[in-house]
Amino acid sequence: MVKVWDGFIRGFHWLLVVGIVVLYISGDEGWLDLHFVTGYVLLALMLTRVIWGVFGSSTARLSALFHSPKAIISALLKDQPATGHNPAGSVMILVFFTLIFIQLLSGLMSSDDILVEGPLVQYVPYAWVELANDLHRDNIDLLLLAIGLHISAIIFYRIKGKKLVKTLITGHTTDSVSKPHMRSGKLAYIVFIVLAASLLLLWGQEPLLALWSVD
Repeated sequence: MVKVWDGFIRGFHWLLVVGIVVLYISGDEGWLDLHFVTGYVLLALMLTRVIWGVFGSSTARLSALFHSPKAIISALLKDQPATGHNPAGSVMILVFFTLIFIQLLSGLMSSDDILVEGPLVQYVPYAWVELANDLHRDNIDLLLLAIGLHISAIIFYRIKGKKLVKTLITGHTTDSVSKPHMRSGKLAYIVFIVLAASLLLLWGQEPLLALWSVD
């Protein structure tokens, strides 16, 4: 068994799953205080992931997600072992990151022109607000489609005998072609807590108080 995912990457994955579910349900149900708080926490989580993608374990590095078209096509056509994400899986991760950042950043600039607006609305031109509104509404469908494809890929690989979910729980696999350099995820969690607290202090005090006062 080879350890390929550090503690933060594993925690990041499951926190992201929970956060997106809460973000979607709270937005759909109109629980906007919870929606905003969750959005700020998820933004802190994604920013931490980018930072960890520079300083973290070798399999967590953002540079490990970029591959040539030839390598991507080869990974799609042949079932080859890899250390961390294979080239095709890396493309999926990059798509996820892009869609999630679009959703989060557009939310910061969205407004319903009545009661609710993101914290950056007052700092950007109204044309940007209109664009952010459209992106925030339409991008979620693309994100849900990507999630569906991701789940389908997990099921496909499970049928072929690869337990990707188990690997993201334990961090270990028997399919790695090499032993990657691992770093403790504790530092990343500290960064995440600091960023989340900072964003909530900066933008989230009002929705937090509203949530706290709910009977």
